[in-house]
Amino acid sequence: MRFPRFVDAVSRRAGVSPAEAAAVTRAVLGMLAQRVEGGPERGVEASDGSAEDFLSRVGVRAGVDPETARAGAEAVFATLRETITVGEFRELVTRHPDGCDGAVDPAESPYDN
Repeated sequence: MRFPRFVDAVSRRAGVSPAEAAAVTRAVLGMLAQRVEGGPERGVEASDGSAEDFLSRVGVRAGVDPETARAGAEAVFATLRETITVGEFRELVTRHPDGCDGAVDPAESPYDN
């Protein structure tokens, strides 16, 4: 799935503007990439690993309020679940913060309507 369609799916799922969806998507994917690559997020100054801290960092990076950060992050995870293989998604879920389980609950496709 190309980025514009991914962002459209996130926007529809989260009920946010395409600009907000793009910002949150970049923030979430960037933070996940840092975790996978062992970047700055893993140092002493790293996240405490909680869902609240993760979502707070998403909000700051994306420049959105906490509600938009949460809805957007959940939509990003739901869209990823449809976009990558089951194995890839399981690997990703093991790297996301504890307490973000709502982001991996079953979700309806935004395109089935």
